[in-house]
Amino acid sequence: MNVNFKNDIKPISYIKTNAAEMMKYVNDNRNPIIITQNGEAKAVLMDIDSYQNMQNAFALLNIIKISEDEIKRGNFQESDEVFNELNNKYFRK
Repeated sequence: MNVNFKNDIKPISYIKTNAAEMMKYVNDNRNPIIITQNGEAKAVLMDIDSYQNMQNAFALLNIIKISEDEIKRGNFQESDEVFNELNNKYFRK
């Protein structure tokens, strides 16, 4: 995401009067709009696909963090053990 300061930062009053145009902009360009109020950044308007991708990325990062914590606690198995167990369970009947 590259912020285009001319197009991607808008005051809330502009968003209110041009909502449909702003929705089209974020969906067409996949660039979020930073919404300001009294000169301060207060919110972000973004397309739903970008938002979903961001949520998916956060979920994946959370899974990685949980995995790192488990490894630090010594709660893991070597990959050879895991694959042997799977092989024995599903392929050697």
